[in-house]
Order: sequence, then C-alpha cells, then structure tokens
Amino acid sequence: MSGHRISGLGRVDARKPIAFSFDGRPMLGLAGDTLASALLANGVSLVARSFKYHRPRGLLGAGVEEPNALMGVDRGAGRVTPNVRATTIELHADLTVETQNRWPSLGFDLGAATNLLSPLFPAGFYNKTFMWPRAAWEKLYEPAIRRMAGLGRAPDAIDSDRYAATHDFVDLLVVGAGRAGIEAALAASASGERVMLIDEQPELGGKLLAEPARWTWLEGALVRLEEAGVSCLPRTTAIGLYHDGFVGAVERLTDHLAPAEASGPRERLHRIRAGRIVLATGAIERPLVFADNDRPGVMLASAARTYLHRYGVAVGRQVALIASHDSGYQAIFDLAEAGVAIAAIIDIRDAIDPALVAKARALGIESLAGHVVSGTHGGKALSGINVAAIGARKERRIACDALLMAGGWTPTVHLWSHGKGRLGWDAALGAFVPEGEMEQVTCVGSCAGAIDTGNGVHSEALWSPRDPASFKAFVDLQNDVTARDIRLAVREGFRSIEHIKRYTTNGMATDQGKTSNLNGLQIAAGALGNSAPQVGLTTFRPPYTPTTFGALAGIAKDALFQPTRKTVIDGWAEAQGAVFENVAQWRRARYFPQGAEDMDAAVARECKAVRSSVGIFDASTLGKIEVVGPDAAEFLNRLYTNPWKALAPGRCRYGLLLGEDGFIRDDGVAARLAEDRFHVTTTTGGAARVLGTMEDYLQTEWPDLDVWLTSTTEQYAVIALQGPRARDVIAPFVEGVDLSAEAMPHMAFAAGTICGVPMRLFRVSFTGELGFEVNVPAGDGLAVWEALWAEGQTHGIAAYGTETMHVLRAEKGYIIVGQDTDGTLTPDDAGIGWAVGKKKPDFVGRRSLARPDMLLPDRKQLVGLLTEDAQLVLEEGAQIVADPGAPVPVPMIGHVTSAYHSATLGRSIALAVVAGGRARIGETLFVPMAHTTHRVTVTDTLFYDREGARLDG
Repeated sequence: MSGHRISGLGRVDARKPIAFSFDGRPMLGLAGDTLASALLANGVSLVARSFKYHRPRGLLGAGVEEPNALMGVDRGAGRVTPNVRATTIELHADLTVETQNRWPSLGFDLGAATNLLSPLFPAGFYNKTFMWPRAAWEKLYEPAIRRMAGLGRAPDAIDSDRYAATHDFVDLLVVGAGRAGIEAALAASASGERVMLIDEQPELGGKLLAEPARWTWLEGALVRLEEAGVSCLPRTTAIGLYHDGFVGAVERLTDHLAPAEASGPRERLHRIRAGRIVLATGAIERPLVFADNDRPGVMLASAARTYLHRYGVAVGRQVALIASHDSGYQAIFDLAEAGVAIAAIIDIRDAIDPALVAKARALGIESLAGHVVSGTHGGKALSGINVAAIGARKERRIACDALLMAGGWTPTVHLWSHGKGRLGWDAALGAFVPEGEMEQVTCVGSCAGAIDTGNGVHSEALWSPRDPASFKAFVDLQNDVTARDIRLAVREGFRSIEHIKRYTTNGMATDQGKTSNLNGLQIAAGALGNSAPQVGLTTFRPPYTPTTFGALAGIAKDALFQPTRKTVIDGWAEAQGAVFENVAQWRRARYFPQGAEDMDAAVARECKAVRSSVGIFDASTLGKIEVVGPDAAEFLNRLYTNPWKALAPGRCRYGLLLGEDGFIRDDGVAARLAEDRFHVTTTTGGAARVLGTMEDYLQTEWPDLDVWLTSTTEQYAVIALQGPRARDVIAPFVEGVDLSAEAMPHMAFAAGTICGVPMRLFRVSFTGELGFEVNVPAGDGLAVWEALWAEGQTHGIAAYGTETMHVLRAEKGYIIVGQDTDGTLTPDDAGIGWAVGKKKPDFVGRRSLARPDMLLPDRKQLVGLLTEDAQLVLEEGAQIVADPGAPVPVPMIGHVTSAYHSATLGRSIALAVVAGGRARIGETLFVPMAHTTHRVTVTDTLFYDREGARLDG
C-alpha cells in the first residue's frame, strides 16, 4: 500500500503538523489525523502481526471495527495502554506507540514461522494436541502458546491516572450522531425534552464526516443542536444497554491531548438513565472472504472513502475494488476523481447497475462482472491480485497496491441485543436487523436496516480455481480464523453457532466479530446445509468496545479502593495516641496505650477500669437500620429467630439472623421505639449485608407487608459507657429519662436529651457490666463524648478499644459473628439456642434447623477452653485434637476461635468450636502449636460473673 496525502482534501489542518513516534521511528501527521490516517499518509502499510500465524497485517477499517492495527500507547510515567486501535487514536504531540505481538521487530518477526507450520495449528489444535502429560499444560504448553500468540502486554506499573463518574438523567438519549441520530435529537428537543446525544468519534456527524457534500447541512445541524440545548458528548462510547432505560457510556477526556497538556481525569463513566432511548448506531461494511485476503493493502471500501474525505489520504496509488454491493463503487469513483489510478473493478455479480458501469467507463476504469479475486500477491504490502471469472480456471494478474472490499452492510445491533431485543433476518441485506419492540428503545437509520441494498448479493467464502488447502481465506482477522476452520468445526460435529464460535474463536476477539460474525455465520450455514436464520446469531454482550478497568473503577483505586470510614470521635482517639485497626471499612481504635505500655499492658488496664469503675467506648460503627411501618413487627418476626410481636415499646431484644441454610449470619440488639418503629443494630461489617437481605425479602418474598427500611448507621454517633460507675457519669447530662435500675432495667430503651441534644438511650451491655449506649446525632457525638469524658475523670474513666471489648465479651461468653462463627454454625452450635422462638411457626432458616444433620450430637459446638499453663494464650485458629499420638493424619476435631489473657481472671481464656463440644466439658484435649502441644480443659463459655449480678451495677 502506497498511501499518500492529497492536498486540499479532508478535515485535517495542514497548518498544524504533529510529530509522533511509531515503533521508535519519528513521523509527521496533521492536526485532526488519527494514528491510522497519519501512518497511511507516511506510506506505512505494515502495522501489525496477526494473532496466531504472525502474518503481516495492514489496516482494514477506519473506526472501532478495525481488527488488525492494535497498538500499545505510551503516555509517559509508566502509563502504557495496550491493544488500542490505531483508527481510534487521535494524533497529538509526543504520541508514542509501539506495535505488538512481534519479535524482534515488526518487519522481521520470528513468530512468522508459525505461518509455515499452520497445517499443524487448525481450529482447536491445543485441545487435541496438548493432552499429555496432563501436568505439562499449565507449566509448559500454555505459557509457550501465550508467548507466541496474543495481544499486548498488560502494564506492570500502577495506573497513575484519575477517572471520574457521573449520573445523568434525561428524557431522551440518542446513541450515534450520524444524520439519523441528529435528526432524532432535534425533533425531541423541539418538544422541550431533555436530550443527550452521544457519539464515539471526536466529531459529531458519523458517516457524514466522509461526505463533503453533506458538510454544510451538518454544520447547520450542529448549530441547531446547541441552540436547542441538546447535551452533546463526542468521544463518548455507549458500552452497554441495560434494563429500565439504563445505559453505561465512557467519555474519553484527555487521551487526545499531549501528556504535558493532559490534566484532570482521563475518562468519565456516565451512568445514564433515560425515559426513552434512540439507537442510531449505523452499520459496518462487511469484508469479503477470498484467498489471502489479509495482506496489508486489503481494506474496506468505506474505510478508504473515510481516509480520503475526512483525512485527505489516498490509501494507495493504484487501487482495485472487489464488490458484491453497489456502495463500494462510490469509494472507487471518489479516488479516481482525486487523481488516484484505478486498476480494476471486480464484481462477483453478473448484472451491475448500468449507471455504475457507464460512470466507470467514463473514468477509464475496467469493470469485470462475474469475477472474483482468487488470490493476492506481496509480502509486507500488496503488490497485485489474481482475478478469475467465476467457474473458470484461468487466472489473470492485476497489479495494484490497495484492494477495496465492498460486501454489503451489517447493522450495528449490539446495544439492541444487550437489552434483549429480538433480531430478525433481512434477506435483502443478508443480515440480522432489530425486530419487534423493546420498551423505551427505538432503532433508526442504518441500525434499523434502513440501508440502500442496491442489487447486492451476499455470499460465503468466494469461489477460487485453486485448491482450498493451498491458501487461507480469513474470516476473523484478529483471531486468525479461516473459512477452513469453520468448515472443520462443522465436520467435527459442531452444529450450534455458539459452539462453532467457541471452537474456532470466530467473533471472540476484542472487536467482538464486528467484521467477521456474519461471514462466519454464512459459511457455517453453507457447511450445515441450512439457511443463516436457521443457524442463528451469537450473543452480543457488553461492553461494545474494550473498556479500561480504570473507567469502570472510577475513584475506587489506591486508598479509595475501599475508602476508610471514620467516626466523629476518630480524631479525638488519634489525639489520645490510639492504635487503630481496620474493621470492615471502618477505622477503629484498638487500644489506648499510656506511656511505654504495649498492647497487653494497655488492654489489661482498660479491662480493669471497665470492671472496677467505668470505660467509654466508641460504638458508632455498629450497623443501624430503622424498620418502620404497620407491619414492622411481623417483618422482624419472619426474618429473625426471636419473637417480636409481643415486645413492648421501650424494650430491647437480642436478635439473631440466619440464612436459609439455618446457619448464623448476623446478630444485634433491636429496640421497639413505638408500635410501628424498631431500631435494629447489626455487626459493624454486616450492616450493608443485613440491609440488603431485608430489602430482598421485603421486595421479593413479602411485598404484602407495609414496611420501610432506612439505613441510619451514619445518622448516629454511639457512645457506650460500661462499668459499675456508668450511671454516675451519665446522670448529670441526661434530661427526661429516669436512669434508676427500676425505671430503666437491663434491655430497656428511652428517648430524652443529653447535653441538650436529642438522645436515644439503650440500657444494654456487651461487657457484662452495667451499660448504657448513647445514640445522638452524629454531628453532636464528639461534644457529648468530651462532656462524658470530662465528668468521668472523677470516676476513674478509661477509654477502651476493640481489643479490650473482645476480652470483656469473651469473659462473658458473648460471641462475635464472623469470629466465633464461620458460616457453618447453627444457634444451638453456638450455645444460643435460647434465641430461637420455639413457638414461632416460621422464620428464615427454620426449616433447615430441622434437618437431620443439624441435630447430630457430634456437630461442632462452641465451648470454652482453659490452658494447663494459665498464662499461655492459645493461637486463634489453632487446631484441636483429642489424641496427639494418633497416626498421621491426626483427626482435627475443632479449632480455637478467640483467645486472650484475662486481667480480671488472672489467666488465659479461649473460645473454640469442638465436635460434640458440650458433651466433652471436663475433658482434656490438645492444641498443637509451634514447638509443642498444649493441654486444655473443655469448659462452658461463661468465665465471669455466672449469676449476672453485675449487669445492674
């Protein structure tokens, strides 16, 4: 291919040359070029090596349909993006690109040896060849195949770019800014609707950008769009259409700018919700399948016309056309009128429109009706073609450096298919088109099949006078799938087009078969002896074009991948020297060391303070859900194991939530604030999961219930005061609540004020001591905390963290869901069978609890452990055995779930799940750890204050 610039043509700016680098070679292009058009203008024909055979490849298309020219783009500072189509890379200063899948260079690629050995690599060869030895596949065969065949390398460096996301709400979304899309947007805007028009190209106009005669109309239409207030987004690709008028789109913000000029986010993900959607996504020209149709210089006729009129580049100096459709003639005529020599027009049809023949004759172009291209010549560039009359053996050679293909048009129905729109076969087009209706979505223009078919014919792989085994006729150029591969799949028993697709990989490349699906389908149909609609079409799935992970992740990267959530008291804790730990997404104070204290010393001091005087604890991270409505009690009664209907307002109850499998999922305390209102708490890490479970049951299982759910986790700061002096600390600040043990007993609730701000006060304890949990609006949390802290100084108050909380609760045998449970424990296993309502007819998980396996006496059950060495703290997760001398492998009967040193008890304690645990109380078991095995005695889970007297202070 001898591409070259033609002065005076195109929409590029000849006054603004742009320097760029291609495989280390400096080149010049013009402002408005793509990398593809600039390479053509520089006479570059070889732009890639093929996926499997490493054959020389050139440009086939001019847009996202391009299967060959995939590049690695280096934007500096380690920012490398592989597999970017040269046809979509906008030229800018300092653009640096490299070709892929070649070694040591594009011009001399040792991988091309696979082309000589191609008879050994038919479709599915790796499934047949590399079966033995089995272990060698993972260690030897697969790595070797991946090195020899493939796309660009994934970057090693961390992505330093920023990405943005936004939500858009419009009455009408129009996808595709060609003539049909622009007219749809203008019509809707005239009626006052909010309209958004998006298009993947840098300029609006679609195929009009390659039709100079329409540019005046286009300029006027763009002015009218602006005047009408239509939101126009170029460089924005609709990647997926989903239900209820939802479309995902990615806007490229800075990739078209020089690295020095690029600031702000690289891409923006648009989550668009539209009342109506118009798809004006156009159609893609179809290539033809013939011998050696992949040489550099063989391209789509529509692409050649785009390069000529939009970029002012002729794709060759002596150009030929192979056509089965009238539309290809316009490209040849335009090239001829631009001064390019035309070698010949080869048309597989016997009857051609006389007007086209007459114009060709007037331009001095030879027309060959009823002929095919039976082969091509050249190495790294096309030098000629063989032509033969259909059915004849004699071939004629014609010199040319570019061959255009015009095989008809395939409507771009990807987004329609994403939304589960039906497709029907259009025999005149030889393609599938949208059929029937889809709620909120309408197709217009070429996408809907409104294409001038002329007298085109649609053929599978073209006839050749040569032995088919002597050449390759490519269908999927990106995955190196030939017509022979598809026929082989049929011979080997594949009948479904989905199976044929996967066996041959036709249509499975990064272009999703935009230029190969229809040809592959027709070849398969011919081999099966069926019609194309009988064979059917493969499924299109999002995204429409490859999308960066960055665009999908947005700000969720680095430190924001899982944002650290902090309570309003976090800053106070940090100022006090707290050591933090992550609990789910929250940062929580683990302990508060004083002086040279290590964790053990700090935790021991904090525990003693809570047991002897008072401790203050930030419990704001607990999940909180407001359950409101006439059926709120019935809803909780169905969901949780406990009975809720008889719970009086002003009282609290421990709530246990199971999965449908009967295993513990979450727990917490719920308070009945009023007849129709509950305040439900969850574990810190379970808040979102529990709310999601509630919504799921409410919407899908019990839609008859009048209940509303609201997450209030961030609404309230929660301050827990625990210890025998807790009432003394809180009393001076509380108004409207009687704090006496008689008026407000354990598991009571009251509303009032504290420090003059509204308060929800819960008399609950997770330590076994007298306890109050103060819930105040989050904005007032720090002020209330500081007031309580100041008052507590005269009562020996200590701030304590999660580590101390763990020790205190373990002394009382209180479980932590997710630590002492592992998703396989029932309430009885965990020793909290009392929380299951025996008289309740049903609740989530009830039926599973009655399964025979759930009632076996040797199930793992939660028990306590006391070590023979009272100061030894067991390792959490350590396995437990009954007989350490048993033959290897020694049977493991359980594991340690929690283990601490208790300053209150003066010894270590542990919780564990052990097979048949409760029946083993009093037995000696063994815990193997590093260097030695330790003897432990099985106990119940309650280590402290067995009578529970301290709950009332």
